[in-house]
Amino acid sequence: MKTFRILAINPGSTSTKVSLFEDEKVVFERSLFHEASVLLKFPHVNGQMPFRRGVILEMLAAEGVDPASIDAFVGRGGSACTQPGGLTAVDQKLYDDTVAAVGGSEHPAKLGVMLAWTFAQEFGRPAFTLNPTNVDEFSDLARLTGIRGIYRVSHSHVLNQKAVAEFHASKLGRRYEDCNFIVAHIDGGITVAAHEHGRMVDGNMGADGEGSFSPTRIGYVPVPQLIDYLESHSPDEVRRKCSRAGGFVDLLGTSNSDVVHAMVDKGDKKATLVWNTMIYQTCKLIGEMSTVLRGKVDALLLTGGLVRFADVVEGVKERCGFIAPISAYPGEMEQEALALPALKALRGEIKPLAYTGRNVWNGFEGIDL
Repeated sequence: MKTFRILAINPGSTSTKVSLFEDEKVVFERSLFHEASVLLKFPHVNGQMPFRRGVILEMLAAEGVDPASIDAFVGRGGSACTQPGGLTAVDQKLYDDTVAAVGGSEHPAKLGVMLAWTFAQEFGRPAFTLNPTNVDEFSDLARLTGIRGIYRVSHSHVLNQKAVAEFHASKLGRRYEDCNFIVAHIDGGITVAAHEHGRMVDGNMGADGEGSFSPTRIGYVPVPQLIDYLESHSPDEVRRKCSRAGGFVDLLGTSNSDVVHAMVDKGDKKATLVWNTMIYQTCKLIGEMSTVLRGKVDALLLTGGLVRFADVVEGVKERCGFIAPISAYPGEMEQEALALPALKALRGEIKPLAYTGRNVWNGFEGIDL
């Protein structure tokens, strides 16, 4: 049987992670942290393409890997029309919609699709994406706002959330589709979602800055104060604050959580207040999602890079331990989650979804709202 080489490309708000797989085996995995000041040199996320491509090619060169030897490229995604969960083949339409951000979100995850397609075109290979940030499984109750024509949509760490939920369900000897979980991804951005029987029925729009503030995002901001803020700042400035230049970046001047936590350890009062408020706001989100599931929660799962800090886990346990048993999975399970379905597609074991260019949700059935 042929051995397939698959490159998993995972751009995040503070890093670029790349893994090479030969079938199910990880050949190498590397991650490069990017300080916010570096990424903010690019006025638009799309402008990061040459920089991120260069990072990936340097990683491959350091490992002695010829990109022409790779059989498929699979990237994290987002920003296109909303999509169902699962493995999707990247084509020109998906690439174009991702570049244009027709879905309204400008998260760096979109670069995964763009990079995978660019490499695939260059080397004549297929490209895939899996569970991008814009997978939409929301219930109607999670969508409606108090302004006609403005709706909440799913912009979340879907890839890692679902991977962790499926892994934990298997540890319980159960299927993901039979469980109710709250999953909190705590990293450069923070998303908390209610997973009800295999569907993410509600959660904060973390890719856009909604929810808790984080190393790069603003979190909830009172609307009247935000309107006042817009009087002296352009809409483009505010959009950058939402997902790239808010949170730690604006409050403390860095997106590096290791730097911030070192300040906390040294007793810095400002850093301590910012750090503890982030944990507090994350706990509030978790409490919201527990009501979505009517308190019937099989487990509360913590994941993402900031879960490596013990005080983050303990802070959540202190406030949310009454909701459900808590399990922590520091880091991400995204690389294997990206690569293994692509491997199945190459082997002909599954057929990837085709991108439709249409949103999953098209309005409330029978209701004009």
